[in-house]
Amino acid sequence: MELGIGMFGDLTYDAKNGRFQPPGERLAEMIEQVKLADELGLDCFVLGEHHRADYAVSSPEIVLSALSAVTGKIKLASGVTVLSSADPVKVYQDFTTVDLLSGGRAEIMAGRGSFTESFPLFGYDLQNYNELFEEKLRLLLQLNEEEIINWEGEFRAPLHNQTVYPRPERKLPVWIAVGGTPESVYRAARHGLPVIFAIIGGMPGQFLPLIDFYREQYKEHGHDAGKMQVAIHSHSFVSASEEELIRNYFPYYAAQMDRIGKTRGWSPYTRMQFRGGIEPEGALFMGEPDRVADKIIDTVEMFGLTRFVAHVDVGGPGHKDLMKAIELYGTKVVPQVRKALGEQKG
Repeated sequence: MELGIGMFGDLTYDAKNGRFQPPGERLAEMIEQVKLADELGLDCFVLGEHHRADYAVSSPEIVLSALSAVTGKIKLASGVTVLSSADPVKVYQDFTTVDLLSGGRAEIMAGRGSFTESFPLFGYDLQNYNELFEEKLRLLLQLNEEEIINWEGEFRAPLHNQTVYPRPERKLPVWIAVGGTPESVYRAARHGLPVIFAIIGGMPGQFLPLIDFYREQYKEHGHDAGKMQVAIHSHSFVSASEEELIRNYFPYYAAQMDRIGKTRGWSPYTRMQFRGGIEPEGALFMGEPDRVADKIIDTVEMFGLTRFVAHVDVGGPGHKDLMKAIELYGTKVVPQVRKALGEQKG
């Protein structure tokens, strides 16, 4: 069982001046935050890709490369690489480089992307949303299995007797990131790949049928059940108390939900929704350490998880508050979870 943190590189918004913080400042903060996570013994760091004004990270592999030089043990993963609008050859080269720099700590979490800005940016048609991902995933997996590549598809120039350099010293871990569609879950199971579910709303228990479906199909396609990995990635924030959470963090979270919601037709995010989310049945892993730990333990046991990723920077909370949240997660929450699950970090 692995416990980690995730980020999208949300930029803090200054309402007085009507502007986001400089991306360079946020990236520098992120380096310090992940160094702390590494020092606290967290297992993995997962970094998203976005092409919007409110996020600092459009190239996770470049940031992960920088992090490889200042961390020693923590796994460094994308979360996600929007593979549909990327070149799998370049993705493979970039993550091989991160893997070599980090001493074998890089992972690719590939997804179709719930944000679609990258498609027009890189010249792809959203009508091919699913077909692009399926084809590019097949090429990425072939690159990971074979040194000499012969490949032909619909959306990319063919490859004839090509070798991609540099070569990794191992097969790169490739996860499939899903939002909850049975087709995506089936794809991960069919390929025998680890799966990570983004659970950011509703009740986590609603995902149990999909996780059972994944396990069932994984075995049905002849893959070794002993190698099966199931993870979830959920919005999280640890604070000294619920009152502090509502007072200090809720405004950041609600503002980001509303920024995203404007493009998706959502109603304004309310304090009642937030309070419902932090209840035991809700999807937000937030509040004081004991409460967050209990919720993670219950979720791990319900799903039989092998990894939990706490997405900690939604809305761009201030650096000091985010450092404190990571500290509480690493020193209070994670030890409780490991103890309850009978695991020792060594």
